[in-house]
Amino acid sequence: MFFLLRVAFWLGIVLLLLPSGGSPQSKSSADVGASDAISAASATVHDLKGFCTREPSACSVGSQFAVAMGYRAQAGAKMLYDFLTEALAPNDTGSVRGTTTAAGAKPPLQRASTQDTLTPADLAPAWRGPAVHRNTRNPV
Repeated sequence: MFFLLRVAFWLGIVLLLLPSGGSPQSKSSADVGASDAISAASATVHDLKGFCTREPSACSVGSQFAVAMGYRAQAGAKMLYDFLTEALAPNDTGSVRGTTTAAGAKPPLQRASTQDTLTPADLAPAWRGPAVHRNTRNPV
């Protein structure tokens, strides 16, 4: 149903943009100037501003409908996000090492380990200075 509405909308846009096919010499009274279009648009906006004062029940039902559609759109977006997250997420998280592979299957790629990367120079203790010898017989 929604597909049909979209098709009708885009078909209407295409039909509006196509040339009329009439001869250019026949000017009809249906030609509208820019100032007439602007005044009609401003009158429509002014009329829409007063719609809720004239029809409060229609406005309340419309706002409830808009809220319900917002919740449905939010739930649909969450479902789509969850689906895409699961579909595009890597299957191997690297937390468990696979030791066996199926016949003919390639072994999983091994990532460079971040453990045991210190060199012997890194493991050597830091410089501590000369040892202080205390003479216990002659205190200072």
